[in-house]
Amino acid sequence: MDSIKENKMGTQPISKLLISMSLPIMISMLVQALYNIVDSIFVAKISEDALTAVSLAFPVQNLMIAIGAGTGVGINALLSRSLGEKNFKRANEAANNGIFLIIPSFLLFLLFGIFFTGIFYRAQTKDAAIIEYGRQYMSVITVFGLGLFSQMTFEKLLQATGKTVLSMYTQGLGAIINIILDPCFIFGLGFFPKMGVTGAAVATVIGQFSAALLGLFLNVRYNGEITINPKQYSPKISIIKKIYAVGLPSIIMQSIGSVMTFGFNKILIGFSKTAVAVFGVYFKLQSFIFMPVFGLNNGLIPIMAYNFGAKKKSRILATMKYAFIYAVSIMMLGTVIMQLFPAQLLGFFEASDKMLKIGIPALRIISLHFMVAAFGIILSSSLQALGHGIYAMIMSFTRQLVVLLPAAFILSKIGGLGYVWWSFLIAEFFSVLIGYISFSKVKRNQIDVMED
Repeated sequence: MDSIKENKMGTQPISKLLISMSLPIMISMLVQALYNIVDSIFVAKISEDALTAVSLAFPVQNLMIAIGAGTGVGINALLSRSLGEKNFKRANEAANNGIFLIIPSFLLFLLFGIFFTGIFYRAQTKDAAIIEYGRQYMSVITVFGLGLFSQMTFEKLLQATGKTVLSMYTQGLGAIINIILDPCFIFGLGFFPKMGVTGAAVATVIGQFSAALLGLFLNVRYNGEITINPKQYSPKISIIKKIYAVGLPSIIMQSIGSVMTFGFNKILIGFSKTAVAVFGVYFKLQSFIFMPVFGLNNGLIPIMAYNFGAKKKSRILATMKYAFIYAVSIMMLGTVIMQLFPAQLLGFFEASDKMLKIGIPALRIISLHFMVAAFGIILSSSLQALGHGIYAMIMSFTRQLVVLLPAAFILSKIGGLGYVWWSFLIAEFFSVLIGYISFSKVKRNQIDVMED
């Protein structure tokens, strides 16, 4: 056992540790966000219908990511806490049971891709072109989802043991391959077949499988804190329960985003399909701003979980303090960019005059909630790291379903499309209030009592 690596999260200065663990993930997530944007830029060159179809696919893609990432959060928290408690047997059980959980996640979406893709699109629109584009895109993404779930699991294993630079390599490889192959398969460059929207999906899954294979190799070769051996550490119900004690609320929390997006698209398509395309473009653009904060929170979770297991109060609170500072700074920059350059950002997506008319005020209004969201993300991640995923789930449920969707619907009736975008700011304030109350309770009962 490498004692230096083992003790890194309990001994290194917090500011340096948080940056060193988060920065590689931030970079890899920025590359991932760049891929998301480039992917839509190429699809937009086919037609606005193609862009709308890919935008409507977001709830299912988000659900896949929610299950993969949520399970990963559970693995990450249990593994990191076990290492902090020096319980190496349980850490290995967490890792190997996490790998086993790839299989049921993949099978769920394999069935969806085979039987329900058309039904999903017809529930949102009657436009035949959009339905066909969507069927082409989503069937590939779901049927070949094994790459996504494998990639996310192997990345979380690296992050949980502090090897975030290695996880950066896997995410970076997948995104770069994706960016390179996108125009090749979409437009048929060189010897590649011209596949249109299907080509975008093919490029995506090739990138995911490439990243998954690299992640497996890096864990086996360099992750000395765990031993990947499915025969020695067979599936164990008690460990799976511990993983999902934290992971399931995270899955539900992120899955709520799929429900929200589906409902929001239904509200928007009542105005026009261009409004749906604008919303899809917004999500691609905001990912470039939010991904670094999510990278920060991926560095925060194992640090807080480790020090919670080691009962080091000052390090837990210092991690939160620096995370708040960094997250708000990132979001402030994102707000400024969207306030000053909305037309230029939309221009990357072949925006028509109609899209610009809807999109410019939309980006400016929605971006007002970014800095408030920074506090919500860090509070939510901290609650997950401390084993209180249920509170984080309540925050997400309140923000996206209890407040955001009803507010968007009411505002659409009161003031039309222009008012709908204000629902994001309203919902975020409610979410942060709940997060603050929840964390204050956890801090009082479980952190303040530590002697440090």
